[in-house]
Amino acid sequence: MADSCCESACGSQTAKADPRWRRILWIALIVNAAMFLVEMGAGAAADSRALQADALDFLGDAANYAVSLAVVGAALAWRARAALVKSLFMLGFAAWVFGSAVLAFVNGTAPDPAMMGAIGALALAANVGVALLLYRYRTGDANMRSVWICSRNDAIGNVAVMMAALGVFGTGSAWPDLMVAAIMAGLALTGGVQVFRQANAELRTVAA
Repeated sequence: MADSCCESACGSQTAKADPRWRRILWIALIVNAAMFLVEMGAGAAADSRALQADALDFLGDAANYAVSLAVVGAALAWRARAALVKSLFMLGFAAWVFGSAVLAFVNGTAPDPAMMGAIGALALAANVGVALLLYRYRTGDANMRSVWICSRNDAIGNVAVMMAALGVFGTGSAWPDLMVAAIMAGLALTGGVQVFRQANAELRTVAA
């Protein structure tokens, strides 16, 4: 997190002076929107809650990148407010995944591990590529940090989906799929709390 208003100000200057930040956000937006469509279809076909949860995460991230593009170069207060909105996206995603996992536990069947593994690998490649592009901006203001946290969490989630595919293949049970969905919800929860706290701190700095 930012430790002072100086660090936040530096983040603002970086966003204004570096057109590369805007280009990276556009790339991330397009990649995440495309992967949402791919994973949602594959998740339904494979009956995988982990894939469906990851697809919804891609959709949330695409919305987050769109918000970030809208506030590039804006005043710190507006960027902090945008980060607050994005933290609520992350927390809402966590709640949806937990609820979906509970329903799947009651009604679901074992998903298709082969499709889970293949789509999980594709999603991992997409998220690692985006995360590498965003790495240099990971210590900026709350808005920039939220973008980095989303991409980092996505890559971790994709590895977990691939591990779940192996677990489903080995056990023939839906448990690995449901456990990974819960882990992904936990990542979204912790990331959302981090962004929420930093954005609030930046808004207090502006008010002071």
